[in-house]
Amino acid sequence: METVKLTIDNKIVEVPKGTTILEAAQSVGIRIPTLCYMRLEDLHYENNPGACRICVVEVEGRRNLAPSCKTECQENMVVHTHTKRVINARKTVMELILSNHPAECLTCSSNGHCELQNIAHDLGIREIRYKGEMSTFKIDRSPAIVRNLNKCIMCRRCETMCESIQTVGALTAVNRGFNAAVSTAFERDIAGSTCSYCGQCVSVCPVNALSGRNTQQPVMEALEDPTKIVIAQTAPAVRTALGRDFGYEPGTLVTGKMVSALRQLGFDYVFDTDFAADLTIMEEGTELLDRLKRHLQGDKSVKLPLMTSCCPGWVSFVEQHFPDQREYLSTAKSPQQMFGAIAKSYFAEKLGVDRKNIVVVSIMPCLAKKYEASRPEFSIDGNPDVDISIYTRELARLIRYANINFKELPDGEFDRPLGESSGASVIFGTTGGVIEAACRTAYELYTHKKLDKVDFTELRGLDGIRSATIDFDGFPLKIGIAHSLGNARKLMEEVKNGTSPYHAIEVMACPGGCIGGGGQPFHQGRMEVLRKRAATLYRVDADKPIRKSHENPYIQELYANYLGEPCGPKAHELLHTHYYDRKKRVIGLNNKTDKSE
Repeated sequence: METVKLTIDNKIVEVPKGTTILEAAQSVGIRIPTLCYMRLEDLHYENNPGACRICVVEVEGRRNLAPSCKTECQENMVVHTHTKRVINARKTVMELILSNHPAECLTCSSNGHCELQNIAHDLGIREIRYKGEMSTFKIDRSPAIVRNLNKCIMCRRCETMCESIQTVGALTAVNRGFNAAVSTAFERDIAGSTCSYCGQCVSVCPVNALSGRNTQQPVMEALEDPTKIVIAQTAPAVRTALGRDFGYEPGTLVTGKMVSALRQLGFDYVFDTDFAADLTIMEEGTELLDRLKRHLQGDKSVKLPLMTSCCPGWVSFVEQHFPDQREYLSTAKSPQQMFGAIAKSYFAEKLGVDRKNIVVVSIMPCLAKKYEASRPEFSIDGNPDVDISIYTRELARLIRYANINFKELPDGEFDRPLGESSGASVIFGTTGGVIEAACRTAYELYTHKKLDKVDFTELRGLDGIRSATIDFDGFPLKIGIAHSLGNARKLMEEVKNGTSPYHAIEVMACPGGCIGGGGQPFHQGRMEVLRKRAATLYRVDADKPIRKSHENPYIQELYANYLGEPCGPKAHELLHTHYYDRKKRVIGLNNKTDKSE
């Protein structure tokens, strides 16, 4: 490998030819500030338009300052990253950016976590010398994501994430000059675009031009209402990420403290969404076995592969981009929605109260869960199964608002009966976990034999697309797994073309699965953070006394005393759903726009 030697801030550096100054500086611990630059190394994508010029450096022998993200290292090059000239240039650029940026840091949800704010602070900017016209874009509030283009700095990170990694294509650069921004096609609202609400654009936005919809206030109002029974349900991925906002190392398990914090906030019951994950396995696993049985009997109408339906971003993606293949999706609701349905039927009857007097609040790692909870089919007479969905960062803010000392909290335990779960449900939070949990139950239901080895390690990992064949007592069950929607698209093209070799496919919309959800503490594409979160969930699974969903005694009781059999009439009524062709809706909206303009 050919290398070059150069000097950066009096340090001699040797790097492979083709390395940029920015990369070379980072390799020896020299920090050069960046805004538009984003490298998601483990996802093999880079956003590098070279537009912001915050990363400029001084190269001896060159008249002009050089953007370090775009300038390749040369033999014997001498680079200075923090000269007076460099600092002044960066300050000028930053002041120009801030001159067209809303000065609302104190009320911004990214306050304290804003890259623009941090760089401005490091540069010592205390006033904006440049005054003039400011952008006046309309703020777009969808069920899950808020767009404030007045804050957009045209770094185009969101565009790279949406177009190149997720392949959703909802965001692109529009207009020129002062009116330039990253927006949707025809500058429609998010709700009228092809957006899947995965929230990955929010995860990479450095300035809060894209943010999650804030629903903290309705939660606080519900907690203050003496006529309401307020129930919390918490997803598995939240407990391994929440601690990051309180100073814990990535992947630290904070389940007990989270439960105690929710009780201090005033929730009447604190349940575990993992209970509903076990329930999902019962329904989805039974559905898989039914389709397989009919397929093996020669039924040509059976839709295989069965595709998991736990992830609302993935479901929305299918409805928007592959509507003709939506029948391959399992009809089983997600754990969030199954929990809401059971809480407002079975549990409401146990309490002897009307479902309208129960408020179900879900704490999720995901922004798409907000959209999912708002779907009209998940309600009865206008009363939703899940009233409010908040994401991990919102829960952290609620805890701070209440002045709760998180680190000093004792470890609490979930309430029962809807708080007891198996190890299988815990691993729902990471890619491959849903299908592994399903295999543990489906194997025993299919073979009528005890499964002694419950760890299907061949289904684990963070490769974007994985495949495995599981031996079901002589039957080779072929499984495909993908995380991030760009990888999912590749599997869907095979399904569409009739070339898919799989019997079952699991898809999670976000990198790493739920652990990398758009509502989690930001990981900036660092897969080591996701690996730590995943490892924690697998450890919890390994330590559980029960590791198969169908062995959960509370699940058994629920079927025996209320639901009947899995996929039976009552279970189907409460726990299954249907899907829509949303592509026609978006096309219709865009055609309408064309006519009006």
